[in-house]
Amino acid sequence: MSTTQRIENELSQVAPRLRHARQKKGITLEELAAETGISKSTLSRLESGQRRPSLELLLPVVAALGVPFDEIVRSPRIEDPRVTQRETRADGRILTRLSASRGEPQAFKITIPATEREPVLRTHPGYEWIYVLDGRLRLLLGDHDIVMGPGEVAEFDTKNPHWFGSTGTAPVEIVSLFGKHGERMHVRARTRPTSA
Repeated sequence: MSTTQRIENELSQVAPRLRHARQKKGITLEELAAETGISKSTLSRLESGQRRPSLELLLPVVAALGVPFDEIVRSPRIEDPRVTQRETRADGRILTRLSASRGEPQAFKITIPATEREPVLRTHPGYEWIYVLDGRLRLLLGDHDIVMGPGEVAEFDTKNPHWFGSTGTAPVEIVSLFGKHGERMHVRARTRPTSA
């Protein structure tokens, strides 16, 4: 690809990035026009790709949106998305980190041995989401004493007294998402249409 083609390709990406950045901030075209002094129609044409981007237009827009200039003008470098999985052990459990970021929520695959079946209730700030992959999980949460099998899911506020472990018959393997700030987990998956 020639330099000219690369530049043209990059310029064609400016319009959708601008629109995405504005919508992500929750700003209307009218509000952006008032903030930048650029007419709504010009901004609309800029976002639809009908107006060629120029520094004169882009600088006030990115400043008003509070986004880095190179986020709009240059393609962000996409890193290798695979997460390096390292096992650690804690209290007899095998924890495998599934999230690369140290931010929240944190994702782990946890293997709990069959021998870990003595409940020790605890509380701490946060919110936890658990999905059972294999085995049978015993979950104590407040007054609830629940046994969960593969494919079952639980989510709860960790300020409530809780414990989870094996039922004692075999190891159990789960995926856990945990956030210290107490936000509910938002897991979205598109269901596949069933054939008749």
